[in-house]
Amino acid sequence: MRVLALDIGERRVGVAMSDAGATIASPLAVLDAAAVERIVPVADLVTEHEVGLVVIGLPLSLDGEEGPQARRVREVGDRLARGLPVPVVYHDERLSSAQAGRSMRAAGRTGRQARGTLDKVAAALFLQAFLDSGGANEWERERGAE
Repeated sequence: MRVLALDIGERRVGVAMSDAGATIASPLAVLDAAAVERIVPVADLVTEHEVGLVVIGLPLSLDGEEGPQARRVREVGDRLARGLPVPVVYHDERLSSAQAGRSMRAAGRTGRQARGTLDKVAAALFLQAFLDSGGANEWERERGAE
């Protein structure tokens, strides 16, 4: 089962995808945030890549609380969940953008060069954390028990 991850920001949405075995995450694309709210671009990716689950990064505060940004992401995510043909789950994405920025700087990419890439790298980082935690396997087990 492939898993699609969305790092929803105010202007851009980073997209990452797992391999078919839900083991390895890779950056895929950056979408315009306004377009994502219309659902079609995400639905197209789900269909094109035969995705079985969408994971949305939830930007929790350092103490684990949901602030205004996390509430906004949940609003968008809940709309996506109603419009997509696959389930949507949330996963903590604290510090994934900061980690992606450090990785990009270490690779010599800064500022404008990194802006578009940063979002999809951040999505790949939290998707990999989700996969490593067994999140995809847990979801499949729960789905099989229904």
